[in-house]
Amino acid sequence: MQKDATSAREGAKRPRGLPPTVLVLFSIGSVQFGAAIAKGLFDSVGPTGTVLFRISLSALVLLLLWRPKLKGYARAEYGLAVVFGLALAAMNLSLYLAIDRIPLGVAVTLEFIGPLGVAVAGSRRLLDGLWVLLAATGVLLLAPLNVLGATNLDPVGVMFALLAGVFWASYILLSARVGGAFPGGTGLVISLCVGTLVLMPIGIAGGGYALLDPKLLLMGLGVAILSSAIPYSLELSALRSLPTRVFGVLMSLEPAVAALVGFLVLGELLDWRAVAAIGLVTTAAAGASLFGAYGRPEG
Repeated sequence: MQKDATSAREGAKRPRGLPPTVLVLFSIGSVQFGAAIAKGLFDSVGPTGTVLFRISLSALVLLLLWRPKLKGYARAEYGLAVVFGLALAAMNLSLYLAIDRIPLGVAVTLEFIGPLGVAVAGSRRLLDGLWVLLAATGVLLLAPLNVLGATNLDPVGVMFALLAGVFWASYILLSARVGGAFPGGTGLVISLCVGTLVLMPIGIAGGGYALLDPKLLLMGLGVAILSSAIPYSLELSALRSLPTRVFGVLMSLEPAVAALVGFLVLGELLDWRAVAAIGLVTTAAAGASLFGAYGRPEG
């Protein structure tokens, strides 16, 4: 009897399910596979129609999963959610316009400059200057024109990826305020609804009647689930027991995972400069996470 009780206590102490680090890695993979599927929709509904699929269907999925209370908040809180929704829509639209022109791994690497900038902004430590220098070197390697000669990257695609990084930084700064103003995922759901309304005109103009195709709608739902519902759920679960710093280090793998998914799913080959740039930005992000504050919400 005593042996059985001891075994029961040991079983209760033993962690159940997957480790939080594995959950975060699954989340990263899910986001990038979602982006790869999204790129496959571009020929049918364009980047604007695809981003409308993602934002609108994400809002629908999270509404059904979380069933948040959407009424009863102050005007200022709704205003904050509107601004958050605009940043979220702009971030995703810019990224999709970027990956329409440049490889997925390169676009995510350039976009990652945004959260990295948030991580080291205002710091006066010499070590943080190193992370900025590494990231800047990576960006220069990807510039359409640099000291090593021209690259084959579309300059407009590079511009959109960097713009996505700016909006990602805005998203991070706003997410803490929205999280404080609304319980649970309510603020995010409201913001996704705002993003849907904002993107609807250009999404319909880009996708047209193809947006009503059942097969394309199903693919769009897959993008929404892979890019939003699954990652949010996995990350929320992981962060219950995972230190924020460790979470940031794991998230710094995202450019490398994006490059791998781009190769495996989309057949995108990268030259040595792109590989070196991904390595530099990943190192910078991991360093900033390990030795300072770092966070990543994803739209």
